[in-house]
Amino acid sequence: MWHRVPRPQDGRVTEIITGLSMSPLELLAVPGAVALVVARWLPRAARPRVTIAAGAVLALSAIVLSVVGIRWQMLPVLTGAALALPSALSPLLRRRTGRPAWRARWWLALPGSVACIGLIATGPVAAWAFPVPVFPEPSGRFAVGTRVVQWTDPHRPETATADPRDRRTVVVQLWYPARKSPAGAQRARYLGRTEHEARTVSDALARHVGLPGFLVDGVPRARTHSVFNAPVAGGSGRFPVVLFSPGLGGVRTQNTAWAEELASHGYVVAALDHPYDSAAVVLADGRTITAKVTSTGDPDKDEKLGIGWTAVRAADLSFVLTQLGRLDRGETADPLTGRLDTGRAAVTGHSIGGGSAVQAARQDRRFDAVIDLDGYPYDPTSRPLHQPTLALTQAITPDTDPRYIPRLTKVLKHNTATSYRLTVPGAAHLTFMDAPLYLPPVPSILGSLGRTESPHLVAATTLAFLDTTLRHRPDALTAVLSAYGDLTVYHPGNRR
Repeated sequence: MWHRVPRPQDGRVTEIITGLSMSPLELLAVPGAVALVVARWLPRAARPRVTIAAGAVLALSAIVLSVVGIRWQMLPVLTGAALALPSALSPLLRRRTGRPAWRARWWLALPGSVACIGLIATGPVAAWAFPVPVFPEPSGRFAVGTRVVQWTDPHRPETATADPRDRRTVVVQLWYPARKSPAGAQRARYLGRTEHEARTVSDALARHVGLPGFLVDGVPRARTHSVFNAPVAGGSGRFPVVLFSPGLGGVRTQNTAWAEELASHGYVVAALDHPYDSAAVVLADGRTITAKVTSTGDPDKDEKLGIGWTAVRAADLSFVLTQLGRLDRGETADPLTGRLDTGRAAVTGHSIGGGSAVQAARQDRRFDAVIDLDGYPYDPTSRPLHQPTLALTQAITPDTDPRYIPRLTKVLKHNTATSYRLTVPGAAHLTFMDAPLYLPPVPSILGSLGRTESPHLVAATTLAFLDTTLRHRPDALTAVLSAYGDLTVYHPGNRR
């Protein structure tokens, strides 16, 4: 159910071939370039035919790619071909002019050929390391719709600006069960409503983590499985809601694979952009707000800052739940009116968003369940939780913050409802978001679970937890969770 199905990107030839991360034209250009290099080493009779065929294929590919947009991963391929071109064409041109063909000694030509092949080979490797992400096919019975809303809280000033009239505004993306769209329906972009927004957010994310923007230029090209403004699924059933807060500098779409999977199973996911915290937030009026919040690297300072950051985020989450209730009651005209079951609501988050979810649940009992995706709890008062909680954590190593697990364990032990901590072997901090789909599989950053297993694990464990806590399905939750890692269950009243 989680097999990746190739889909067109932007309706262009940047379609991704499963496992290779290259388009058909890109795949065609690579053997064309290799053939130009190899032609010099073929028998004399075969050289002209191979050179002409390879040159034609490469020229056609380069022309079309230049029109639709050449990805940087193809530059070494084209460079290697360009370096090999003179030696490949020279014998043909000399024959046409009647001049005797000249060939360099093999021991002189061999280093150049090897260098060209090496250059060409870096193209597929780079495309594999930094692909256009291809999202897992949602496995539920519903198609998935998505749209973006913007809400301003008139009662809460914006503390990140000096303007006393400025009020806190959040941008929220909704993924919801939808009717099946026509086969040709345009799929939603990954990082934004428009190409400009997607590239703005991609560039901001790259700057936030210190990467050159061109390395991840495939990310804003990606299309998801959702359709913008698709009609809500038929019937009169009401859908539980799941709110999501991203990591520090993260954005509302950072867990799209997870959100689409939940929506396909009948949940409405509402993911927040927190202005001045998210890497970039594009508002309805076109303004872009970039992050002001950043980690200092000093654990003690970050602890104090984190308390304030999570307090703002927790207030955002409660405000959005209120707005969803108003939307469901029809106070604002909306296709989801009457379809949201805000009486069954979960609050979730990744990293600091997970800590914010814990904080929001402490102060807002309307949340019925909590999911913390490798997030550090910041609340200094240690007020108890009263909702079932699932905490997914990365594999614990000597580099793990020594305060993290003790603090998290204390929170879970003092919960008045049953809590679960699942430590996932082979997981790293970014395992719990979409990053494994488009970043190089470096174990220390993304873990060792792979591009397919990482999103599957997050979706399978959280979906089982939500079905048990919000839908009260008698699933063997502990058995499901245990299949993915080391599970600890904390029952109310057992604080040992």
